[in-house]
Amino acid sequence: MVNLTHINDQGAAHMVDVGDKRETQRVAVASGRVLMSAETLGLLRDNSFAKGDVLAVARIAGIQAAKKCADLIPLCHPLMLNAVEVSFELDEAAGAVNIEGRCKVSGKTGVEMEALTAVSVAALTIYDMCKAVDKAMIIDSVCLQEKQGGKSGDWIRQHD
Repeated sequence: MVNLTHINDQGAAHMVDVGDKRETQRVAVASGRVLMSAETLGLLRDNSFAKGDVLAVARIAGIQAAKKCADLIPLCHPLMLNAVEVSFELDEAAGAVNIEGRCKVSGKTGVEMEALTAVSVAALTIYDMCKAVDKAMIIDSVCLQEKQGGKSGDWIRQHD
């Protein structure tokens, strides 16, 4: 049987006690994408949205979201992040903006949720800023790509 760390012996949700864990360097990388029309992607590429630089705003939103992760997800520990990076790649062939979020911390718990939150909120921000042109956009494939550090060690997503 799988041991879910956020469920106690009585089956109730609880915050995991990390007090006895040792601090290690931890990194998490998440990714996702926003699928959109060629017209919308062209406007993004040319920075032609009336609201301003969509990707610059989405980058800041993703960074802020990672910093506020514990306020959004009830059982996450507040972390003093060492670094948060949010980057974008325009994929004209797929009609998508690919998003990557990378978080680093020296701590007792991982930063997977922070990286996933950074990507998710960056994607939502792109949607918000572009929805006047393209309401059919799709936020897709948000997932953890890799994690480093901690008791469970390193993990990398295996791609087919």
